[in-house]
Amino acid sequence: MITTTIHPLFTRMRMLRGPLAAMVLGGLITPNPQVETPSTGLLNSSRAVAIHLRTGKVYAVDSGGNAVEIFNPVTRLTTRLAVGKGPVAIAVNEPTNTIYVANSGGDTVSAIDGTTDTLKKDIKVGPRPYVVAANPATSKIYVSNTFSRVITVIDARTNLTTTVAAGSADAIAVDQKLDRVYLLGYEDSNLTVLDQSARVVRKVAAGIHLWGIAVNERTHRLYLTRSGNGELLVLDEQSAQSTTLPVGAMPCAVAVNEVTNQVYVANHIANTITVFDASKGVTVATLKVGSRPQALAVDPERNLVYVANTHGDSVSVIDGAQNVLRETIKTGKNPYALAVSPTGGQLYVAVEGDKALEVIDIERQLR
Repeated sequence: MITTTIHPLFTRMRMLRGPLAAMVLGGLITPNPQVETPSTGLLNSSRAVAIHLRTGKVYAVDSGGNAVEIFNPVTRLTTRLAVGKGPVAIAVNEPTNTIYVANSGGDTVSAIDGTTDTLKKDIKVGPRPYVVAANPATSKIYVSNTFSRVITVIDARTNLTTTVAAGSADAIAVDQKLDRVYLLGYEDSNLTVLDQSARVVRKVAAGIHLWGIAVNERTHRLYLTRSGNGELLVLDEQSAQSTTLPVGAMPCAVAVNEVTNQVYVANHIANTITVFDASKGVTVATLKVGSRPQALAVDPERNLVYVANTHGDSVSVIDGAQNVLRETIKTGKNPYALAVSPTGGQLYVAVEGDKALEVIDIERQLR
């Protein structure tokens, strides 16, 4: 499973105003006054768009419209469904054919029926839900609550909830093969590990200011970006041994191609992508992309990597075989989340504008 996330602190800025917001940004993100702060586009989550692999349908949040846009690749039609206030993130649980939407402006997660695309239930999960992740192997849904020391676990078979005192989680990654869930907190120096029963089984020292997380289920390696000091942390899931690798300024997103065992890091301030060969343990390329990259999607079928350039209103396409920039595709305003069809040759882009979702035909675009 490949997971990327966008800095939790900027989502929190929606909840802070005036001097307090300035203090938080100034104190935690820009200790050096010459360092640029990220844009308001980072207020959005890279989990804002998700694909239902069995049906091919795509779900994207419209935070301002309190709705989800649903694209059907068969009919090529997009419909809208009203959900809770301020939806920010989506997860699909294939076994129960249910889509879960975290509504950050309230205290609910909306459960959508994947067959009818209608609202099944609004599930109470506590205030300010931010991240939602599914483990299809156990049909458990994990929901973080900003400023909380607990997470909510939803049983997707019953939609009943329990809470776990696991600490604040600003990003969640799941390794289905090992039945483990990883909780990353930006201000927490430890990575929290849960087992299939949602019990805390380990705290792994990982350093503070962690931002993005990805897991390679084939090799059981975790990859975490340290935004404060420009590093990628590589963690062995089984031994908990770790190494670090220098990357670019303010690394924010990380993604893995499990077929080639290549790892990609988006460096937000540097406007670059670092390419890491995990088999050899070395950096093989640093590629210049568009302005302020903040989300990644890997296309193993075509060995392509897509980069959302938020300030550039574009998506960069990287050739994974040659490690070169192949094309830059214009998009709508502030692209901030990506998903790619595993077979259909389509890229789905969450943007800020009149519509929340753009569909790009990759096969046609790259002819």
